[in-house]
Amino acid sequence: MKNGNIAQAGQPKPASHRDSNIELFRIITMFFIVAHHYVVNSGLTLEDGPIAANPLSGNSIFLLLFGAWGKIGINCFVMITGYFMCKSSITLRKFAKLLGEIMFYKIGIGLIFLITGYEPLCLKSLVKTFLPVSSVETNFVGCYILFFLFIPFLNILIRNMTEKQHILLLLLCGFTYVFFGTIKKMPVSMNYVSWFIVLYFMASYIRMYPKHIFSKTKLWGMLTAGSIVLCSLSVVCCAWLSLKLHQNIWYFFVTDSNTFLAVLVGVCAFMFFKTIKIKYSSFINTVASTTFGILLIHANCDAMRRFLWQDVCQNVKVYDSQLMPLISIGCVCAVFCGCSLIDWLRIRFIEKPFMKKISVWEPKIIAWWHRKEEKYAKF
Repeated sequence: MKNGNIAQAGQPKPASHRDSNIELFRIITMFFIVAHHYVVNSGLTLEDGPIAANPLSGNSIFLLLFGAWGKIGINCFVMITGYFMCKSSITLRKFAKLLGEIMFYKIGIGLIFLITGYEPLCLKSLVKTFLPVSSVETNFVGCYILFFLFIPFLNILIRNMTEKQHILLLLLCGFTYVFFGTIKKMPVSMNYVSWFIVLYFMASYIRMYPKHIFSKTKLWGMLTAGSIVLCSLSVVCCAWLSLKLHQNIWYFFVTDSNTFLAVLVGVCAFMFFKTIKIKYSSFINTVASTTFGILLIHANCDAMRRFLWQDVCQNVKVYDSQLMPLISIGCVCAVFCGCSLIDWLRIRFIEKPFMKKISVWEPKIIAWWHRKEEKYAKF
């Protein structure tokens, strides 16, 4: 890997600001991921929960629509990563920053719950707290770390393919994951690592091969609106069917990230925000820089989900309130803002000093890596 991404880690890069349109999209995406968790992690959607009892009530329809965008949000979040990283490199600094952020919250929040007795203290809980990856299936954070490590190799593939080969690869991936993921009679087993790689291929094609149609803001705005309406109608129709069939199938068409509607809304929304023009905003970009931290805090573990949505917000108890829609929106906003503030403080007082130390050690680690490469290259 002498000429690869690790070897390039020490090379200085010109400072640049990310476009605020994409960063605003990142904020909106994370808001709806929090809203999704408000609905699905609180007991509201359980078989004996209030939504299952009456899926066509006004409160149920509101909550179902309010929480329908979580899997779509995952697609959007990963596509943003793919769009930026397909022309960048994974450096030691970037990986240390990502892993440091993940472990800070995983260990910190995990220990708080164990020490306070909210979670029982046992060997299994301790091991799970200190492991960066505990599941390679549907756990977003663990899968994202592994996916991140694939990026240097994905970039080698992307940069050495022709456009035609890239298109054929997208068609093959789409057929394998999206077609079979949507046709439930022909299910496809999927883990998030492999699905994130498919999304990376999608986003990288958009970045590597710009087309005139990719820059049509009005077109993508209409397609985004139309796909959102279609997705919303599918949720309402499935809510009606769930009552008739006595099955909780309201999210049938957006039940996972690789269903057709989830992909459609995600791609259209990404294309729309990519093309809109927003003047650079330090506020938007600062808030956007905390979005991954918001995810790491509020969806940290089962104990956090239980504490946040059942004990503090008491989502099920406020279901019958006439003010439930306002309470739901208020809770999601409060969680989003609170977690954003916490992560901003972490970035300022912990991450920046930590990254300064990494910058000192980075050249030494790279030099050590080069020596190892030269040693094993002789064999």
